[in-house]
Amino acid sequence: MRIRVLGCSGGVGPDLRTTSLLLDEEILIDAGTGVGDLSLSEMSRIHRVFLTHAHLDHVCGLAFMADNLFGEVQHPIEVLATPQTIGAIRTHLFNWQLWPDFSELPSKDDALLRMRECAVGERHDLGQGRDIQSFEVLHTVPAVGYVLRSQGGVFAFTGDTGSCDSMWDFLNALPRLDKLMIDIAFPDELADLGRISRHYTPAVLAGDLSRLRHRPELLLTHHKPGCEDSLRDECKTALQGWNYSHLRRGTVIEL
Repeated sequence: MRIRVLGCSGGVGPDLRTTSLLLDEEILIDAGTGVGDLSLSEMSRIHRVFLTHAHLDHVCGLAFMADNLFGEVQHPIEVLATPQTIGAIRTHLFNWQLWPDFSELPSKDDALLRMRECAVGERHDLGQGRDIQSFEVLHTVPAVGYVLRSQGGVFAFTGDTGSCDSMWDFLNALPRLDKLMIDIAFPDELADLGRISRHYTPAVLAGDLSRLRHRPELLLTHHKPGCEDSLRDECKTALQGWNYSHLRRGTVIEL
């Protein structure tokens, strides 16, 4: 299993792209601005997109990718998410006002995008010994994370989240957890903003990690632009003893 980080920033800027992961060149997990760095040929190989939630930094790339691929591919692209997320992107993105509704183009029976509502906890067989399952997290809108299993190991991605009992319960119930990609957006001095926006800060994350029975490699994501240096400094203390790294666009994760 090979995961290419197309974007992992909490904002945009030079060399910064918002959240999107490309699994084995054929599946997207979230579709932020990082999708824009794919060539048309690379986009055409994507058959499924799993969304964590409906915020623009996680879905805007889907709109542009659909526009690029319309009339270029023969296969539909399946978009899988919770009913709340599917409802939000139908209402606010693919609504014929902000963007064309590619779930009706060229026709409802032969649309480029096929929206599929999935319950939290639903597990999907991806073939070749791989599967993906969603789990509940806590954000300002309904949101999930995903766990990916393969013969090589287990990778979990929280998406955007703050402190959440159900998330840690789910992760602890896994027989194995090798790598955990987790949101840490703001430094501790912005803890109030982190609490309101439901994103982790180093101190809060460190406290919650004490509840985790596994000892995975931590892949830190979703740093807000301008906060990177403070987060690096604070994590040296808060995450002492953990094997961690600050993700960068272009990182490849292999299991």
